[in-house]
Amino acid sequence: MSGSITAADANACGSRSFEVQQLAWRVADFANSLDASMIRFRRVQMAEWQSPAGQAYRTAVSLQAAALGRARERLMAASEAVLRHSQQVPVSSQRTPGGGF
Repeated sequence: MSGSITAADANACGSRSFEVQQLAWRVADFANSLDASMIRFRRVQMAEWQSPAGQAYRTAVSLQAAALGRARERLMAASEAVLRHSQQVPVSSQRTPGGGF
């Protein structure tokens, strides 16, 4: 078998690359959707509750908001990594000398 890449192989690689890009975009969309939750957390944090229970609740919400912010950062980093990988898919999907991928 020949080691050359056919048009069908190139189309398959392009399709896989696009699918990986779509995954990266979906991860980024999810990370961005967390912004709405973080805004709601900030509103709770801004509340002027004076009772010990209210203050404890605000503290708990503050901790959850911080964790959510870290999760969002990690999701954005993951999205960027997947997007970088999508650019490598055509390179890593070339045929082997035996005719396989």
